[in-house]
Amino acid sequence: MTYYPARAVVDLDHIRANVARLGELASQSQVMAVVKGDAYGHGLLPVARAALQGGATWLGAAQLSEALRLRQGGITAPILTWLHAPGAPYREALQAGLDLSVPADWTLQEITAAARSTGITARVHLKVDTGLGRGGAFLDEWTRLLHEAVDLQAEGLLHVVGVWSHLARADEVGHPSVQSQIAVFEEAIARAEAAGADLQVRHLANSAGTLTAPETHYDLVRPGIAVYGLSPAPQTHPASAMGLVPAMRLEAQVHLTKDAPADQGVSYGHTYTTSEDTTLAVIPMGYADGIPWHVSNSAPVLLGGRRHRIAGRVCMDQFVLDVGRHSGVRAGDTAVLFGSGTEGEATAQDWAEAAGTISYEIVTRLGTRVPRVYVGEQQ
Repeated sequence: MTYYPARAVVDLDHIRANVARLGELASQSQVMAVVKGDAYGHGLLPVARAALQGGATWLGAAQLSEALRLRQGGITAPILTWLHAPGAPYREALQAGLDLSVPADWTLQEITAAARSTGITARVHLKVDTGLGRGGAFLDEWTRLLHEAVDLQAEGLLHVVGVWSHLARADEVGHPSVQSQIAVFEEAIARAEAAGADLQVRHLANSAGTLTAPETHYDLVRPGIAVYGLSPAPQTHPASAMGLVPAMRLEAQVHLTKDAPADQGVSYGHTYTTSEDTTLAVIPMGYADGIPWHVSNSAPVLLGGRRHRIAGRVCMDQFVLDVGRHSGVRAGDTAVLFGSGTEGEATAQDWAEAAGTISYEIVTRLGTRVPRVYVGEQQ
């Protein structure tokens, strides 16, 4: 491993346990572990393998390149991929045995062309926009796509194996939009079955739906952030209460410590000033590593057995902690930015609140120069 004074330790046992727990919460459904965004910053292949060991039967990857990497890494489980643009390498996708989402007519045409040229029957999931206003086709246009897809199915060019959609506000427990989306989804399923689609899976629930709305579970749930031990609804369904444990621990070695007098400004702009004689500790991580600039003067870091707030602005490669004159902190000591919270450290959710964002962003924005170190790996 290339030397770096910081690392993200990913506990694959926690990934397995989280997936198993999600399987318990959706006991009548299969689990698709969503590993998009390099498994939310945790590492695509190690997490994918652990998720399957934990009981997931499907994997989901937004980008085709990540789905292909899973196949190249020896993953044979069903994989759905969905976020592509015209000109995507659908021939390669079919040859890799990937399931493909159809949100629009151009997608259907290009997938069909790839099926004709390869002689491989494409497995497609028709995506209906039930109210998120993002991916997929609204119901009338979706119905036209459905009938076109069923005609192509009769020709043996594709197989309509799934109908799917995505929830907009399931993290707001009891929000009426969830029931509205379910109604549209039910109508889409009825139309698909009436048209002759041979559906294998109907799937609507993301992490929020999996945790808060069992009526959205259907045949398959698609948890993302919950796989990594974080909750999409932390105020009403905190991860710990749901039996989920954060899998990533971000830590760095102290670069240097030095005594500083009272009234010493710290970092750019001197937005922090020491209130008394103290010791400053420099941590060699910054926004080039994915540390949000917005946690300046706010995020908690565990060092020397105590939590300290970042002192002053986060820089490109470093930030500073005011650890007090008698802390005993030395260069080389380990500072823990966030982790599971079980040893007194902050969690990614704590950092999200400090930055005014969501935990998803905290873990997925972690830079590629930060090594990922895995514990709990299995053959």
